[in-house]
Amino acid sequence: MKANVIGSKTIGIVNHIMNLSVLTLVILLIAFAGYVLWDSDQLFYAAEKSHYAVYKPSVEDEGKSFKELQALNAEVIAWLSIYGTNIDYPVTQGPNNMKYIDTNAEGQYSLSGAIFLDSNNKKDFSDHNNILHGHHMAKKVMFGEIGNFADRKMFDEHRYGNLYFDEKDHGIEFFAFLHTDAYNTMVYTPGVKEKDRQKYLDNLLAKAMYTRDIGMTADDQIVLLSTCSSGSTNGRDVLIGRLTDGTHEDPFAVGDEGGRKKTNGQNGLLKEIHLLNILLIALLIVFITIIYFKRKHKKGVDTYDCGDEKEK
Repeated sequence: MKANVIGSKTIGIVNHIMNLSVLTLVILLIAFAGYVLWDSDQLFYAAEKSHYAVYKPSVEDEGKSFKELQALNAEVIAWLSIYGTNIDYPVTQGPNNMKYIDTNAEGQYSLSGAIFLDSNNKKDFSDHNNILHGHHMAKKVMFGEIGNFADRKMFDEHRYGNLYFDEKDHGIEFFAFLHTDAYNTMVYTPGVKEKDRQKYLDNLLAKAMYTRDIGMTADDQIVLLSTCSSGSTNGRDVLIGRLTDGTHEDPFAVGDEGGRKKTNGQNGLLKEIHLLNILLIALLIVFITIIYFKRKHKKGVDTYDCGDEKEK
């Protein structure tokens, strides 16, 4: 009888330990999932255009805010905006094309990196072809929207952008979109020589998925916005525009005050979603813990009733 009692207690202890181990494992897995979700949110939040909005050059402040960013990172050389999209970021240029793969415009380590001008281009954008690189990211951050120009309607409706450098604005008029390979030297050769410009331009137009006749010549300066394509391993999506001294009106503008309100709203929404995710994970952990201890308590009551019945 005594051996049975000892055996029963031993089994109970082992069961308790196993149940507690399973509960701990489940909580740890949920906590890890929460951390991964939090880390992902942080990555996208850090890459949001609103993160850099305070540095955006404007006529009102005569570029002082932009100079504040340059004081933090002297390799910030320009500011790129594509009207009607979330692409509204500072542009950097490093000593090579690897630095800003995982360094942001403030000079800090970040997996979202920064938009950067090819290291083989002149920083004053005086080359015939100037190549800008950026990560293809979800949630419409960094160059995540470049691939959307594969849609004809998107290409037709988003014709203009702006590039601020040398303390003044320059217009961009987009005239081609193409899908190519990362190792295509006919595209990825920055600063082509004068004798090769027409050939280079003709190749871009011939390979493009969409084009728009804006009277391009070999004497024009162009910018190529390049990012990874989600459709193939080494694929690249490239949006190409002509760089001009004159600027273009933003057809999507809603006014400075409205723009600020929209930016703040996006910021607030991201924070609210982030807090909601944390709250849901915390509630799930509490719920699982309560269920576990309720079941344990019920099992204890059942065991007591069973013993009491036997004594009768």
